[in-house]
Amino acid sequence: MAKVDVVNVEGKKVGDITLSDEIFGIEPNEFAVQAVVKNYLANQRQGTQSAKTRAEVRGGGRKPFRQKGTGRHRQGSSTDPSQVGGGVVFAPKPRSYRYSLNKKLKRLALKSALSAKVAGNELIVVDEFKFTEPKTKEMVKVLANIKADKKALIVMDEKDDNVVRSAHNIPGVRTALVSTMNVYEIVNHYTLVLTQAAAKKIEEVYA
Repeated sequence: MAKVDVVNVEGKKVGDITLSDEIFGIEPNEFAVQAVVKNYLANQRQGTQSAKTRAEVRGGGRKPFRQKGTGRHRQGSSTDPSQVGGGVVFAPKPRSYRYSLNKKLKRLALKSALSAKVAGNELIVVDEFKFTEPKTKEMVKVLANIKADKKALIVMDEKDDNVVRSAHNIPGVRTALVSTMNVYEIVNHYTLVLTQAAAKKIEEVYA
């Protein structure tokens, strides 16, 4: 069982929390993490790219120049891909890049990402975030106090609009809920900031 300090918004230690080895202490599986990150990025692709094939471009009704005597290669159509304004060979068409992975692999990847953060001392547990109103300046100050002022992912157990809006305009800082956090966001941020309630909820959901 790993013990992690619990700090307040001023960066002072107010206690500690024991994290489950089953979720925060496993040997990270790099293959699982890589597979899930690749899947996440593929699923974000719009797949709207499109180009015309030689059958779709305008023209091609007559032979562009005579067969012999021009010193050029024999060409039968202006829509040929070798011609300026011709079609595209194997032209890309709108398609979906989405594919699915099994739950077991996704769960292993998430546990691996969380365990890697603990092993690398990149996990910070905060007792709670309290904002009476959205204040970006206050959030910047809090993140500096807890030494998470670089790229940070803040995970909460329940949505708090004041926290979300306070962090929204800070470059490199994102907020998420336990139910919406994903492997890509975890590995893509230097620091993972969990509220104490979020850490307990993660153990309840993924135990």
